[in-house]
Amino acid sequence: MDQQTKNGNSTNTSKVVTAAVGGLVVGLMANAGRKVVMQLMESTAGEWDEILKAEHDATLLIFDKLQETGPDNTAKRTMLLLQLKHALTKHALEEENVVYPTLRDNGLTAEADELNNDHGYVKQFLYELGKMEPSNQEWGTKVAEFRRQVEAHMREEENTLFPQLREKLSEEANTAMTAALNKEGMMAA
Repeated sequence: MDQQTKNGNSTNTSKVVTAAVGGLVVGLMANAGRKVVMQLMESTAGEWDEILKAEHDATLLIFDKLQETGPDNTAKRTMLLLQLKHALTKHALEEENVVYPTLRDNGLTAEADELNNDHGYVKQFLYELGKMEPSNQEWGTKVAEFRRQVEAHMREEENTLFPQLREKLSEEANTAMTAALNKEGMMAA
């Protein structure tokens, strides 16, 4: 191989490495921007319980979109399942690291443990759906069952436990919980 060919290959390799590094930097910046935008949108929902309700509503919209797909929409199902997994994972971290410990601290230990247990089943459903082929006829049935369980969990929180906890906390404690939830959400976004 002559020197000119070697230099040409070296230049090409440098260009590829530069492009890869540039792509990584752009990707990291886009991810940071996405986190900020997502959390800013959620934080405008109001207090901690309103933020969580907004996340519940957004999750149900993803379920709606999933349930509109058929076995021939495998790419769309795969993309929506990934969105659902991200939304539920972020939401679970916020609840498990902020809300459920606060429930326990305020005499609602059994309720917090039950809700935390429900999150284990959410992870199980996500795992099972991830293993299934999106074209499988049973996939839609599994999504519908998953939605029913998630929605029952959400309603228990929104209608019973969140109002009880809000009532038990002082205004300052509710404000601190909102700040903690936003901080946890930013880390998980």
